[in-house]
Amino acid sequence: MPENDRENFDTEEIDEAPVPQELAILPISDAVIFPYMMVPLVLTDEKLIQLADDCLAGDKILGAFTQRETDTEDDEQDEIPDEDLVYQVGTAVKIQKMLRFPDGSMRLLGQGIARCRITEIIATEPYLRARAETLEEKVQEDSRTLAYMRGVANNFLKIIDASENLSDELKVVVLNIDDAGRLADLIATNLDIDVAEKQEILEETSPRKRLQILTKIVMRELDVLELGQQLQTSVRKSIDKDQREYYLRQQLKAIQRELGEADEGSVELDDLRETIAQADLPEKVRAAAEREYDRLSRMSPGASEYTVSKTYLDWLLELPWNVSSDDKLDLKRAEEILERDHYGLEDVKERILEYLAVRKLKPDHHGPILCLVGPPGVGKTSLGRSVADAIGREFFRFSLGGMRDEAEIRGHRRTYVGAMPGRIIAGIKECGTNNPVFMLDEIDKLGQDFRGDPASALLEVLDPEQNSSFTDHYLTLPFDLSGVMFITTANMLDTVPRPLLDRMEVIQLPGYTNLEKLQIAKRYLMPRQIEGNGLTRKQIRFTDAGLMKIIEAYTREAGVRNLERTIGSVCRKVARAVAGRKRKRHSITARNLVDYLGSPSYSGDRLRKRAKVGVATGLAWTMVGGKILYIEGVTMPGGNGQLRLTGQLGSVMQESAVAAYSYLRNRFGERDDYRNFFTKRDVHIHLPAGAIPKDGPSAGIAMASVLLSLLIDKAIDRKTAMTGEITLTGQVLPIGGLLEKVLAAHRAGIDRIIIPQANEVDLEDIPDEVREEIEFVPVAHVDDVWNTIFPDVLSR
Repeated sequence: MPENDRENFDTEEIDEAPVPQELAILPISDAVIFPYMMVPLVLTDEKLIQLADDCLAGDKILGAFTQRETDTEDDEQDEIPDEDLVYQVGTAVKIQKMLRFPDGSMRLLGQGIARCRITEIIATEPYLRARAETLEEKVQEDSRTLAYMRGVANNFLKIIDASENLSDELKVVVLNIDDAGRLADLIATNLDIDVAEKQEILEETSPRKRLQILTKIVMRELDVLELGQQLQTSVRKSIDKDQREYYLRQQLKAIQRELGEADEGSVELDDLRETIAQADLPEKVRAAAEREYDRLSRMSPGASEYTVSKTYLDWLLELPWNVSSDDKLDLKRAEEILERDHYGLEDVKERILEYLAVRKLKPDHHGPILCLVGPPGVGKTSLGRSVADAIGREFFRFSLGGMRDEAEIRGHRRTYVGAMPGRIIAGIKECGTNNPVFMLDEIDKLGQDFRGDPASALLEVLDPEQNSSFTDHYLTLPFDLSGVMFITTANMLDTVPRPLLDRMEVIQLPGYTNLEKLQIAKRYLMPRQIEGNGLTRKQIRFTDAGLMKIIEAYTREAGVRNLERTIGSVCRKVARAVAGRKRKRHSITARNLVDYLGSPSYSGDRLRKRAKVGVATGLAWTMVGGKILYIEGVTMPGGNGQLRLTGQLGSVMQESAVAAYSYLRNRFGERDDYRNFFTKRDVHIHLPAGAIPKDGPSAGIAMASVLLSLLIDKAIDRKTAMTGEITLTGQVLPIGGLLEKVLAAHRAGIDRIIIPQANEVDLEDIPDEVREEIEFVPVAHVDDVWNTIFPDVLSR
């Protein structure tokens, strides 16, 4: 193999020995040999050494052909390749000298004598042998060729001047060559270019075309060298400036030491060194901090990297790696705090107390990851602070709503300008302990875009098996989050990714009943608004009847946000009156509430004033809780039994209506007294609030009841509501969201609810005061529904 890609080039006449028709093929890796080129070859492979011995015993001529690029490992390069792994054009080389070494290897000195092309492979063992033809070089001495020679030669001389690897003696050789082909081969030999480009020049027999190819290559290489020189000059200037500043800075330090003064940079570094020594850090973190300190101490305070490194070191030292707050495991105290801050929410309180009990028995127990799901305003977010207070931990909350950047969770890598840790690590630092209560609000409103998927980043955070070694992109060091108690909140679970939901313990928070709202208003909302508006208990008093009137007539929600705003509106009007000295004391009652809030917002539309044929009260579930849903139907003469549906109904709800109508027709269609209803009249079913899309199967029995009401011309009790899916055979199937629907019915004044029999087990979740005021009728078949609302009709 060639020892160096750039070798001596003999300008004297070479031995014009004829090239034999059969050549032993010596594969050359990473080099191309040109005619007139003196090249040393080192052979270590036994077969290649045999090839050289055979050539030395004969005419001393072999064929040097460049190997094509392959994926072969370096230690396999000396093995003889297949015939397809060498280029077809190479150079016939005559061996001038040979030297053997004690390790068995052989060194040859050869000189290229002519271009040749393989025409046929005649043997592959023990080495390649082939028939070859000599490629004759065209003679071109016109002015165009001369112009190419001068241009290439001049540019190559500039390359020699700019390059440290080419000797000045090469200039003399270039200036003394008057043969275009030899000049092209000489320059190609000494240029540091790809093997493929050299092979292209070797395969070209026209000197002018070789010079044309070289013109582009030489100009490119010259541009690269000039750019490299410019960069080196710029770097050298920068280094000289830095060295000068370093020297002056060292002198300044020496002067300050003589004067007994210390510069700010030294004081800062000394403080950092002392902080690192005293900090309670894990072994890996301490090693990283000391490594960063050593790097920082060698920097100039004016360097841009100094601030980056200093900020990173500050983060490492300020994080509470081994600082934990002690849990207050007094169950009675915790229960008192939870009861003090929140009314109701028994499931959540029970779960927190269970956690404290387990921690008391097993101190190394990991914190739970809770997901509080419920409509807005039921106290999900405020509950997190109460939990932290009850346990005795620090509290940190941040909202995930609209978050689209993964770096908000994991942080930015330090390669970016202005990089910072993510919100998780930032919250840990703010709390000062490694076991705070973390409230991740609105987890159902996470987004994603080209910057990443925050929900996927949260998978590690909210997995107890993985978060013990959470690695922020900025820190690049594992931080133990297993002691953190994570509480997430959501209004609905449909938009929460399944893998994320699987890592959390879901606790449903239903809407409040009117009685619960009354207690919340008396205990929390009213005192807060009275104080917030600068009033006292002597200046304003709310009666229970007045508060209940606000709840029933001025707000309609699952939570209590609007209720607090409405109470605040009353307090502001009283504050204005007190400030204007019109009256000092105000008593808010159900009778005078209209003077403060105007006409009721929901008066008259909770329940229809009277029952009407073809109208039933259904129940619906929404993101903000349950609500009552009226279903209206009319019949039209002159039809042919068609069913028309309006009110922006989804496909599932439309299918429920069709199934109910088909069952009714199958049940009564053959009776003479009802035949005209199915053959000569059309039926139109409508759900009010047509601008709001509606869907779901739970209105099935309500639609069936509307159809029966139209058939027998009897009205349904206006205080009876119903929910349940219907099948084509009349079976009543279970539905979801029963608790929210029942609470909505209770707020509206319903006193009887028909539910699927399969949902009877869900009645345990209904508050006692609601169950005392509402009659629940479980049914398994639509006939049971009809018998409930129209007794004795089916028996006729």
